[in-house]
Amino acid sequence: MATDNGEEKLLAVARHIARTLGHNDDTMADDILQIFSTFDGRFSREKLADDDPRPSAPLPLSLKSLDRRISQYLASDRLIWADSADSSAFLDSIDELIATLRHWSPMAADKSINSCLVRADDLLQQAMFRLEDEFRSLMERGAESFELSDSTGNLSFDDEDEDEAEEEDALDDQQIPVAQPLSDYDIIIDALPSVTINDLNEIAKRMVAARFGKECTHVYSSCRRDFLEESLSRLGLQKFSNEEVQKMPWQDVEEQIERWVKAANVALRILFPSERRLCDRVFFGFSTAADLSFMEVCRGSCIQLLNFADAIAIGSRSPERLFRVLDVFEALRDLMPDFESVFSDHYCLVLRDEALTIWKRLGEAIRGIFMELENLIRRDPAKAPVPGGGLHPITRYVMNYVRAACRSRQTLEQIFEKDSSSSLSVQMDWIMELLESNLEVKSKIYGDLALCSVFMMNNGKYIVQKVKDSELGSLLGDDWIRKHNAKVRQYLSHYQRSSWTKVLAVLKLDSNASAPNSAAPPVARSMKDKLKSFNSLFDDICKTQSTWIIFDDQLREELRSSVARILLPPYGNFIGKLQNVPDIGKHPEKLVKYGVGDIEARINQLFQGTGALSGGRK
Repeated sequence: MATDNGEEKLLAVARHIARTLGHNDDTMADDILQIFSTFDGRFSREKLADDDPRPSAPLPLSLKSLDRRISQYLASDRLIWADSADSSAFLDSIDELIATLRHWSPMAADKSINSCLVRADDLLQQAMFRLEDEFRSLMERGAESFELSDSTGNLSFDDEDEDEAEEEDALDDQQIPVAQPLSDYDIIIDALPSVTINDLNEIAKRMVAARFGKECTHVYSSCRRDFLEESLSRLGLQKFSNEEVQKMPWQDVEEQIERWVKAANVALRILFPSERRLCDRVFFGFSTAADLSFMEVCRGSCIQLLNFADAIAIGSRSPERLFRVLDVFEALRDLMPDFESVFSDHYCLVLRDEALTIWKRLGEAIRGIFMELENLIRRDPAKAPVPGGGLHPITRYVMNYVRAACRSRQTLEQIFEKDSSSSLSVQMDWIMELLESNLEVKSKIYGDLALCSVFMMNNGKYIVQKVKDSELGSLLGDDWIRKHNAKVRQYLSHYQRSSWTKVLAVLKLDSNASAPNSAAPPVARSMKDKLKSFNSLFDDICKTQSTWIIFDDQLREELRSSVARILLPPYGNFIGKLQNVPDIGKHPEKLVKYGVGDIEARINQLFQGTGALSGGRK
């Protein structure tokens, strides 16, 4: 019995070779069979032709022979594809069974033939169930020996830290690739050996021919889907609902976004294209089955990626979230060509459309974040004044924020260009205007007009400097910078008038004191009173403004110089006049508290925020 079975296997192999080599030419197949028959007596033409899938024997006899040959494999506990001769014989028998059904089906009206056809169909169904099991087994065993390759040879993916590396060691037996951020995505994952792929293709051909293509694609999809989901999990991507993402602390969301960007790039540029290639090879010749299988394999993982991006898009519009939302927007934008390329067939249209929709939604979210920034500036209350008229926290926050945002200028311009009513430059100009208006309101809480001007000078200078030293400069333009530099100078003029006008008025000489040698007691008394008033006013101003601060060195020196220019000449002139008055001129040191040099020295100590400064002659 064993000998008969061995000879039958040998005959099955010979028939399979003949049909494979001459599958498009019946004459060639016949010639090959003739060569085999002359080579070995066991390969007689009759024996070789006995199982020709073109039925010639009566249906009951053909069906009996097929039942005997197929049933021995159906009853076997060992894998049929463990032996190439067994798999070839099994496939040939299935081919003949399918051909028999096709040949006799038009005569199904005959009761005896129909009865045989029912038995044949039942046998075919059992054979398909076994093929389904063999298909699954081949995929599971083949996945244990995948290769990673690119133009440089074999690659291995390692995690970024030791903890993850230890986790990988514990899971080595699962043979799942783990990828860290890559600069070159020209990598193909051959998840199954070529010989396995060829075997799967042979099985798929028979299952599709027997109208079991859906079952075949289902088995394929379930196996590969697990591989993809595990791969994304190993990349750090977790499944979260929108509600879970919204409730998550922002710091945790930021970490998830970093992982998402890495996983999305690996998925769209390595994993999904590799799956597309594998589907096309396994279902070569059956494009519909390949497309359906690919969609079923990738749909869950793709939706998982898109759902997280969507959760970010519909989340809070808090300004602090801008930069991470930009990361997601830019990653998805850069991957859109990959979505178009990988999911190109009509079965995957829904995935392409969903990716595009979520990408646009992220752009809307970014515009919404800028609107929230505007609201934040408007609502920032004018509470206690900033000590010394220094920089207000809102100024630092907004300017550093927009400077950082403009590092993604190209992306932001792309987002705002989609809204024809605005542009990035218009948006930034509007934010600057809102900030300036808010600062003007805040300046009003200072009781001292001079300090109000110092506050506006400090904040205005800071704004202009931040604009000049960043992309904001080219975005807002030179005219904007000149205009706001002029505003800073205007605040400086306001400061001079509000601080020193009264002091300069004291130094103004009366007309009857213009004569140098005037000795009239009223003139001397008047000049003494003026000098006394000057000393008092000057001391008060220096005491007060010693606590004020000008943060910018250049602006501080400019302000001091401007005060010296308007104060020192009239003061020096006043002292000179005073010394020419009889009696006073003999002992001026008794009256003159500050020399011109002393005045200049005290001016040079203003705006340092160091508290009251001691004065007097040095």
